[in-house]
Amino acid sequence: MTTVFFIRHAQSARGDFEDRVRPLTEEGLADTKQVTAALRDTGITHILSSPYKRTLQTVADLAQTLGLSPETDEDFRERSAGSWRGENFLAFIEQQWADFSYHIKDGECLCDVQKRNIAALNRALVKYSGEIIAIATHGTALSTIINYYKPEFDFRSFMRIIDFMPFIVKMDFDGEQLVSFEEIMFINKPYNKN
Repeated sequence: MTTVFFIRHAQSARGDFEDRVRPLTEEGLADTKQVTAALRDTGITHILSSPYKRTLQTVADLAQTLGLSPETDEDFRERSAGSWRGENFLAFIEQQWADFSYHIKDGECLCDVQKRNIAALNRALVKYSGEIIAIATHGTALSTIINYYKPEFDFRSFMRIIDFMPFIVKMDFDGEQLVSFEEIMFINKPYNKN
C-alpha cells in the first residue's frame, strides 16, 4: 500500500505575476502552518511538488519540520491557460470540464493536464512503492487526478473545491490502483472568479 497526500497550494497572490513565480499571500503563508499540523505525524517520507513557487511555499514548513527536501516534477505543474488571462472565468472553466479536449490556441486541455499528472503520479507510485508521500499541486491539476479515478468528479465538484486553499486529499494505492480516497482538510479562501 502506498499513501499519497495531495496538497493543493494555499492562497496565492493575484496580480500581474508570471504563473510560475506567483507567491502565496501573507494569509496563505500563515495557513501553511496548518498543513504542517495536519500532516507532520502521518509518516511522510518524501515530498514531491510542482516546480511553481506557490506549491513549494505551501510545503516549505512541512518539509523543514520533517527534515525533507521537496523534489520537483515538471509534470505536476498547473494547466497552462496560454494567452487566456481570466476573462469569462466560469464560462471557460465550464467549457473545459464539458469537453476535456477544449483549449484555447496556445493553452492546454484538461485531457493533457490529466495525462501528464497521472504519468507523474504513476512514476512516484513505482519509485516510492509502500511509502507515504506528499505531493504539492494545484486546483486544476488535482481535480483532473481525482477525475481520473472518480469520473463523477465534474465541473460542479471542481467549483465546490475552488475556494479550498490549502486542500489536502489522502489517496491509498495498491500498485497503481486506487483503494481509498478521503478529504483530510481545507481552508476556505475566496477565489477571485471574474
